[in-house]
Amino acid sequence: MSDKEILIKGLAQLGVVLADAAQQQLLDYIALLQKWNKVHNLISRKESDNLVVRHLLDSLVALPYINGSRVVDVGSGAGLPGIPLAIACPQCRFTLLDCNSKKARFRNQAAIELGLKNVTVVDARAEKFYPEQGFDSVISRAFATIADMLAVAGHLAAPGGQFLAMKGVYPEQELAELPGGYQLEAVHPLGVPLLGAERHLVVVTRTKD
Repeated sequence: MSDKEILIKGLAQLGVVLADAAQQQLLDYIALLQKWNKVHNLISRKESDNLVVRHLLDSLVALPYINGSRVVDVGSGAGLPGIPLAIACPQCRFTLLDCNSKKARFRNQAAIELGLKNVTVVDARAEKFYPEQGFDSVISRAFATIADMLAVAGHLAAPGGQFLAMKGVYPEQELAELPGGYQLEAVHPLGVPLLGAERHLVVVTRTKD
């Protein structure tokens, strides 16, 4: 199957309806990622196969769990999951946060070329980024542990905001080590079309000011 056919099939399985223009933006993003990756090594060789499944569908599977209109993607890297989610949610504002300048340049260029007016790129460490307003959803696909994510990005959530940690297998040990001041709300098993691997989304909220 072509990338477009895989994307259409995957979106149908996820129950995500996107206009043709948005689908083309997703495919254009993958093309940009492939082009830049040849020179800048934005993603590992292991992750560079079947990009539509590994990166587009694996990002969009979190779509139903995004709350509010302000979202920050912590440890965004090459813009994952933030850019696919921003394409699918034009009504939301996405901040793509990562301290790797090379990847920040790619995120900026991708946002420009794809015409993403709802994306802001920030080249900074999460623990040193203090926005004027907190975020409704703090999402990450790349942090080593949930505790690490909360340690460096806990201040980014607005009152009542949520933390969304995208994981592979059920993170039993990480959940047992959840730091004080935070409450586990849910662990959602995620079915990524055509992936054949476990995925889970951990939803955490803060229990203190």
